[in-house]
Amino acid sequence: MRYPPLIATLLGLGLLTQAFPALAKNLVFCSEGSPGGFDTAQYTSSTDNDAAEPIYNRLVEFERGATAVQPALAKTWEVSPDGLTYTFHLREGVKFHGNRTFTPSRDFNADDVLFTFNRMLDREHPFRKAYPTDFPYFVSMSLDKNIARVEKAAAMTVVFHLNSVDAAFVQNLAMSFASILSAEYAAQLMQSGSPSDINHQPIGTGPFVFQRYQKDSQIRYRANKHYWAPEQVKLEQLIFSINTDPSVRIQKLRRNECQVTLNPRPADLDALKRDPALQVIEKPGFNLGYIAYNVQHPPFDQLQVRQALDMAVNKTAIVQAVYQHAGQLAVGSMPPTQWSYDHSIKDADYNPDEARALLKAAGVKEGTEVTLWAMPVQRPYNPNAKLMAEMLQADWSKVGLKVRIVSYEWGEYLKRTKNGEHDISLIGWTGDNGDPDNWLGTLYSCDAIGSNNYSMWCDPQYDALVKQAKTVTDRQQRTVLYQQAQQRLKQQVPITPIAHSTVNQPLSAKVEDFKVSPFGRNIFSGVSLE
Repeated sequence: MRYPPLIATLLGLGLLTQAFPALAKNLVFCSEGSPGGFDTAQYTSSTDNDAAEPIYNRLVEFERGATAVQPALAKTWEVSPDGLTYTFHLREGVKFHGNRTFTPSRDFNADDVLFTFNRMLDREHPFRKAYPTDFPYFVSMSLDKNIARVEKAAAMTVVFHLNSVDAAFVQNLAMSFASILSAEYAAQLMQSGSPSDINHQPIGTGPFVFQRYQKDSQIRYRANKHYWAPEQVKLEQLIFSINTDPSVRIQKLRRNECQVTLNPRPADLDALKRDPALQVIEKPGFNLGYIAYNVQHPPFDQLQVRQALDMAVNKTAIVQAVYQHAGQLAVGSMPPTQWSYDHSIKDADYNPDEARALLKAAGVKEGTEVTLWAMPVQRPYNPNAKLMAEMLQADWSKVGLKVRIVSYEWGEYLKRTKNGEHDISLIGWTGDNGDPDNWLGTLYSCDAIGSNNYSMWCDPQYDALVKQAKTVTDRQQRTVLYQQAQQRLKQQVPITPIAHSTVNQPLSAKVEDFKVSPFGRNIFSGVSLE
């Protein structure tokens, strides 16, 4: 292979190894929003997780473009016969990144795993007290209650002890929130009095090293030349160019100012597919866009009111206008491609007259004002929240409600809706791990209030079904329980499902080996430019 002069010189001096022969290209990704930070345990949105993904590894990870779990920082693991003990054997020789204030003195080991999980488990953990934060995924999946303890059995062996069987435990550990942090870096931040830098100046073991972040503008990463899987690092620089306007992202892609973008408007798809300089990868969406009713805000605490709003939504018209040819009408609380989905569930008929009568019976006066929160950005599950909100405003005005549309910057929107400030919000979800609990537990359980349960709905009957399903390993038995839970949720109407969207991923024809994640992540390990 012929190397560029600089690379050839560095190779000759022994400053580079031939494990990285192709680091001659920069790739720009046109992303849709600014992350709140890079401490992945704090965040749940794909915007935040995409920004952190290049920096970190987890004990186990999903195969690129697939749902199967494979070894990562753990080489192997065993599960005890009773399903309560997981022993992970760690990969040796893995190096943490450094930055201008931190140079690691050792390789990755069990201490880093203990720090990562004990910070989430223990409210009295010194680092957590110095840098208080919430861990929404960890809590919404009840891992804070179910992990009894994490112990270091040897320098490169970690054991997790559970209180009860968790059929999705390994899949959960492959999710972004479980990214492994450096205990040594955390200790230095504590000593210097700057623990919040773990969120703003991140250190990981991943394929790319964080360089800098300018909010609403860009994030820059460089190749990790000491990566433990060197064949996965094929770019010299990775740059996130942040653009909330989908038309701007498409223009930049056409001008080759970025090589990968996301969430195109449905109206742009035909032209993108005809452009010979581009490719558009199309995949069925593992997602759900929905309306969440805050049941802690009157009058939405009344089932009649939620039923009325649900049957007043002209879902067919919304799907046609908002999703066009890139979506299908949703009926259930998760996608029909998720195992255990209950195909017997049906929607209530669209019936504004009956909806008006139900509102009157519930004591809701004509002209009652409610707020409808609309996302400021495109999401895989909702390509145009503003248009959807305007159509809902018109639908609900027909039954006597005065609807005021509210929006905030994306990070602020998520924070405020998790706090329950909304009456009704537009939101959605892309599955994270292929397990039904990632929908039925993570989005609608009592434990998920304050994190991903935007309806603030806690139903003991539903919760008991979902919790029991997690403790059963037989898929058929779990399916029965999950279908009962779906029926209960449909009856109680904390949400109105709207649509599942098809994922269309536009990118330059020069991009090679980009895999569309079923979980909606944009991952650049293994990606190259011709």
